[in-house]
Amino acid sequence: METRRANQIAETLEQLLLSGKYKEGDRLDELRLAEHFSVSRTPIREALQVLVSSGMAEQIPRRGVFVRQPGPVELMEMFETMAELEAACGRFAATRITEDGLHKLVEVNTNCQQAILNLDYGLYYSENEIFHQIIYHGAANSYLERQALQLQKRLKPYRKMQLRFRGRLNQSMAEHLQIVTALQKGNAEEAAIALRAHVAVQGEKFHQMMATLNSKD
Repeated sequence: METRRANQIAETLEQLLLSGKYKEGDRLDELRLAEHFSVSRTPIREALQVLVSSGMAEQIPRRGVFVRQPGPVELMEMFETMAELEAACGRFAATRITEDGLHKLVEVNTNCQQAILNLDYGLYYSENEIFHQIIYHGAANSYLERQALQLQKRLKPYRKMQLRFRGRLNQSMAEHLQIVTALQKGNAEEAAIALRAHVAVQGEKFHQMMATLNSKD
């Protein structure tokens, strides 16, 4: 139960950080947060470790946990790298993913569609996360899979934010269908192109994200 509560607190803190409630370098005080959430310090410590592991906070020995937000250039570079990692995963998965893996992708897409109907952004993201992880695993390259998982975790708060832009859920779903079709056909280049386009933060969506983050300064 405490672990679940810690994850809920971590999600709330992520949103507070993204909304500008906390600034770069602010200390996240365990005692104050425990009072704010009406919990003991244990789930707070666990929640802070979630933020640290995702890169949204930094733990400094004997000083505490401090907010750590990437600047716009770093964020853009991370998304560019993620897009290329996903493209590589798609290229490999097109010829290596199993029938069971393809079946799971279709199932997850069905769950994503249901989340859209319910306007459940949280469910959509969690299913979307699984969707991409199936492709990472389907690439059958353990080193590539680890790198993709690591950066996926780092970018999680920002990828979740994008889903709330108008029309993004339906657009994301349409892109998922293109990706699945390419993988089912075994077309490596088509899968790579579809995944790169799906992840890349560019044009209007990238500027929207930057404007949202900058407006909180």
